[in-house]
Amino acid sequence: MTTKILLTGASGFVGRQVLKTLQKKDVDLVLILRPNSETKIQSKNLISKIIYSTDLFNESIDWWKKACQNIDIIIHLAWYLEPGEYLYSDHNYRCYEGSYNLAKGAVNSHVRRIISIGTCFEYKMSILPLAPSSILSPETPYAEAKVNLFNKLSKFLPSRNIEFAWCRLFYLYGEYEDKRRFVPYLRSQLEKGSKAKLSSGKQIRDFMDVRMAGRSIVDIALSDTVGAVNICSEKPISVREFAEQIADEYGRRDLLDFGAKPENRFEPPYIVGKR
Repeated sequence: MTTKILLTGASGFVGRQVLKTLQKKDVDLVLILRPNSETKIQSKNLISKIIYSTDLFNESIDWWKKACQNIDIIIHLAWYLEPGEYLYSDHNYRCYEGSYNLAKGAVNSHVRRIISIGTCFEYKMSILPLAPSSILSPETPYAEAKVNLFNKLSKFLPSRNIEFAWCRLFYLYGEYEDKRRFVPYLRSQLEKGSKAKLSSGKQIRDFMDVRMAGRSIVDIALSDTVGAVNICSEKPISVREFAEQIADEYGRRDLLDFGAKPENRFEPPYIVGKR
């Protein structure tokens, strides 16, 4: 019998990769989308139903119970992620409450398995690689809401015989990325032949192509893995080295203006994952 999967956030940066990967599997897909966002969905392959919601975080438990009828697996990717705003936004608390309503509706519809998305910012920062078992110590409303949801669902869902996996994302880049983010900004400047104003670039990060992240999330969803999992490359690289690799594609390292931007005091010097 074909596995039926409900996917939220399918029109987003990560969601579009998850959707494209799922469309290569033997599954039946139901999407929750905002009205008119289906224009971002390149292929309708395997999509049997689209349910529209102007604000899925404001939907009731009964609404979710109906949406989750006959669903085997939920992959919940949706969240408020406006660049420059999301880390400290009050919308994070709405996302927490709405995601918990989703889980309660799923329980009432006897969903078998739920996969949801976390962040590397949940962890207490360290000079060592961060493993799924590392200490959690969120420092922003975004990370705090994610930790609270992880803790809540880790207790609630298994007690209702629902499998639960939590995928913590590290530094993703690539296709469909918002142009205000680091890599698209850098590429835009290089393509124009303009200086890219950067910080010192000394920070060590764990960068991963979003296409690989999408494949990893789907692999976890279709497995029996439970608990927290890191979606990461496990490869430390400085922001400077990463920027230089991109600049080398254009032969224009001379356009990298390191030190032109002040250091962000909220940015930790080292964030690298360990699976």
